[in-house]
Amino acid sequence: MSLPAGAPASAKKRDLISILDVAEDLPALLKRASGLRKLRHEGKLPRPLEGRSLAMIFEKPSTRTRSSFELAMVELGGHAVYLSTKDMQLGRGETIADTARVLSRYYHAVCYRAFRWQDEEELAKWASIPVINALDDREHPCQIVADLQTLWDRWRGKFEGRQLAYIGDGNNVLRSLMLGSAVVGLNFVAAIPPAYRPEAAVVEKAKALAQQHGSSVEIVDTPKAAARGSDAIYTDVWVSMGDEAEAAQRKEAFHGFQVNELLLGHANEGAFALHDLPAHRGEEITDGVMDGEQQAIWDQAENRLHAQKAILELLVAKAGAKPQARARRSK
Repeated sequence: MSLPAGAPASAKKRDLISILDVAEDLPALLKRASGLRKLRHEGKLPRPLEGRSLAMIFEKPSTRTRSSFELAMVELGGHAVYLSTKDMQLGRGETIADTARVLSRYYHAVCYRAFRWQDEEELAKWASIPVINALDDREHPCQIVADLQTLWDRWRGKFEGRQLAYIGDGNNVLRSLMLGSAVVGLNFVAAIPPAYRPEAAVVEKAKALAQQHGSSVEIVDTPKAAARGSDAIYTDVWVSMGDEAEAAQRKEAFHGFQVNELLLGHANEGAFALHDLPAHRGEEITDGVMDGEQQAIWDQAENRLHAQKAILELLVAKAGAKPQARARRSK
C-alpha cells in the first residue's frame, strides 16, 4: 500500500555512502571499470542508462568528480543535471528531507558532494532513489574505486602480496582507501602524524576486514617506514577543503611527509606514486614525481570516468531505479 509522500526511502534501493556499501561488489566493480576503459579507448560505448537521469548536488568545487559523473551519464546514454547549492532552495533553508522528496520524483539517482557526512546520510534516508557520495568529510568512496582500478590495471587484477603506502593526512580519502584496500586483500600501511590519524574505530574495522581477506593494515610513524616494501605510494593534500583555517599549522605538522624521488627510492623496484588531485606541488608531492615516470596519477585521474560508469551501472541501470510517485517506508 502506498504511504503519504515524505515517508523515508525504501530499503530496496541501494546507496553508496561508504566504500563498505559496495564491499561485496568491489572486485566486480574494478573489473567492470577496467573493461569500460578498454571499450572507450576502442570507441565502443554501451548505453545502459538510456532514458535515465542523475541529479548532481555540489556544495564544494570540483573538477574530476563533476566532469566524470556528468560525462559518464552522457556516454552511458543518460542525462545529468548539475545543481549548485548556491542556486538551489537548499541553500536558502529548504530542508534536505524536502529536497530529497522532490528530486526523487524527477531523477533516477542523486550524487551529492557535501561538507558533512550527516547531510549525506539525511539525503539517503529521505530519497527513494539511489544516493551516491561524491565526497563528504568522512569518506570519498568513488575516488577509491578509481584508485583501486588503477592498481588493478597495473597489477593485472592481482592484489595478493602487494602493498600500498599512504603518506599524509588521515582524512576522508584515507578512510575510504584504507577500508577499500582491506576489502580487496591489499596490504595497506599509512604514515600519518599522530594528531591527524583517523579514529581508532575505523582503523580497527579496517584491520578486521584485512584479516578476513588475507592482508594487513598498519599505521606507522615515518614515511620511510611506510615506503619500505611498498609497491605504490599514495598522497593527498595536507589542507583539504574546509581546513583552510588550519593551513599554517598543518604545513608545519606534515613537514617531512612529502612524496619525492628519495622516498620512492625506499619502495620496491617499480613502485609508483598516486595522488587523487588537485595537488599542491612542492608541498605533499614534488614536480619531479608528478611529471616523472614513477607515477600513475594521470591514469588514476582518467579512471574516475570509468569508475563512475561502473558505479552508475551497478546502482542505477541494474537496480532499475526510476522516479517514484511516493517513497516507501523503511523496514
